Amino acid sequence: MVEVREIYNVQHEMPLGILIANYFYLTGLSAGSFILSTLAYGFGIQRYKPISKSAIILATVLLLVAPINLVVDLEQPFRFYHLFLYFNFTSPITYGSFLLTVYPICCIVYTYYMFRENLKLAKICGLVGIPLALLVHGYTGFIMALGKARILWNTALMPTIFLVSAMVSGLALMILVVLIMYIFKPDQRNTYKDLVIDLGRILVFTIIVDLALIGCDLIVLFTSHHDAYHAAMLILKGSFAPLFVGVEIFLGSVIPLILLLMPFVRKSLISHAVASVLVMIGIFAMRYVMVVGGQSLPLS
Repeated sequence: MVEVREIYNVQHEMPLGILIANYFYLTGLSAGSFILSTLAYGFGIQRYKPISKSAIILATVLLLVAPINLVVDLEQPFRFYHLFLYFNFTSPITYGSFLLTVYPICCIVYTYYMFRENLKLAKICGLVGIPLALLVHGYTGFIMALGKARILWNTALMPTIFLVSAMVSGLALMILVVLIMYIFKPDQRNTYKDLVIDLGRILVFTIIVDLALIGCDLIVLFTSHHDAYHAAMLILKGSFAPLFVGVEIFLGSVIPLILLLMPFVRKSLISHAVASVLVMIGIFAMRYVMVVGGQSLPLS
């Protein structure tokens, strides 16, 4: 009797790549920018009015660009409309497809009323758009959290982590926008400088909350089962450590906090600019680590 051995070289598939990470990043920027735009026209905080129109334009443009990543990522992109024809009510992707249609329409209508200075209708559209903005970005966190076999994704904190990091990146983006206004509108420099400092204070708070959520997630991974421990070690000491520890935590959180809190530099516009750029880089690294790093471990 002849002994036969069969050897299979099955490659580890990674269905989600950088395009999906980029989609998560852009929707997060959009959600953060939209919420900032409602501070004046939705909640009546007049000191934020100078940035409201810029914020809603950014939110709309980013939201229109973001789904292109999803369409390109499809193996057959011209079938994207199937998401609207074939429903799976147990899947967040079904709800996300419709949210990605309704939310941009809300943004466009809100922008129209804002520029027409129709304060009543702008306020209504802004307040309606806040839950839509949160849901559009939050559902991406749910998609990952429901991946039960992916250790890094399967946590109830994932939607919250995504939403808080969206506010972090949105604030950083708006600080850069206000700094550009500061340069090109010299007659209003005092107003814009005060706005930068104010947004910087909020940014500090959101970074601390973001770090606290990440810390909670890591503690659970370390104290959970064997596979979870390996997932934590992958991003702390493994191949994704440079991106997670080096870029996301150190460059994207620790250094910005130092720049925004140190007495001698915390009121410097240059410090705010550098901190904002580093924050945006760090949040993109976070998206990449979560998406690609989460698929680098064998399925549990």
